[in-house]
Amino acid sequence: MKATSRLNGVFVAAVTPLTKELAPDLEALPQLLSFYAQRGCHGALILGTTGEGPSFSPRERADIYRGAARIWEEYPDFVLMAGTGTPSLQETIQLNKTVFDLGYDAVVVLPPYYFRTAAEEGLYQWFKQVIEASIPADKHLMGYHIPQVSGVALTPSLLSRLAADFPAQFGGIKDSSGDLGNTQTVAAQLPDAAILVGNDRLLTPALQSGGAGSITALANLVSPLLREIYDAYQQGKQLPEVQQKVDDARQVMDALSPFPASLKALLTKMHDFPLWPVKPPLIPFADAKIEQAAQQLQEILE
Repeated sequence: MKATSRLNGVFVAAVTPLTKELAPDLEALPQLLSFYAQRGCHGALILGTTGEGPSFSPRERADIYRGAARIWEEYPDFVLMAGTGTPSLQETIQLNKTVFDLGYDAVVVLPPYYFRTAAEEGLYQWFKQVIEASIPADKHLMGYHIPQVSGVALTPSLLSRLAADFPAQFGGIKDSSGDLGNTQTVAAQLPDAAILVGNDRLLTPALQSGGAGSITALANLVSPLLREIYDAYQQGKQLPEVQQKVDDARQVMDALSPFPASLKALLTKMHDFPLWPVKPPLIPFADAKIEQAAQQLQEILE
């Protein structure tokens, strides 16, 4: 069994519950994560893009990580990953230490995204210091490849170098580029790493190419379908009709980006969660758009 096997599967990019004062709603977190677990998620990414990670202070992040860890009281095998990457080397290192002290399996780390023309050697040195200073031998760093947002790509050559130099701690990537060719290239070059796609449309072709699964925003709503696709693939089967439902649902959601606000509203509309606000600069979507999307999704998911 590969060391990264716990990072294989269907993972949800969790939203972050907030109070009306825009503080983390720590009491709501375990209930939300329990909902994900009951609907087939192997685990969750806490404070990724969908979780509005960069909008929180280091202290708020630590509180949220701690609050999410309460899921283990009910689901001890639920995998938790934490979004920790910041442009600050030392802040990222400290967040990683906090997370691993709590028992998380992995961190999903953005590249330092302010200096967008930094050389690949500089990015390597940054990740090298992060790994050496904060990733235990039995835990993992996942690179977060989302160049359309971060402005900084994690190239196959950079990832291969990190995998070669840190075979135990480097776990793979969350590939949110939406580029199947990139996923296939990285999966071929890093057969021992977990390559998790961030676009639901790519789950089936990514699995066919050696990918390990997915971490997606849409899993907030369609994780049973994603788990069905994943489980079938492990049995040597493919479910194109289920993947088509996922594709159709993703098309509905693509009109409601950025996802944190729309997903929170749809979790309220479709699953009776409280209507959690989002932090500025995000704003809520119009009720009419959410009503329309909920109706479309319900028709697809029937």
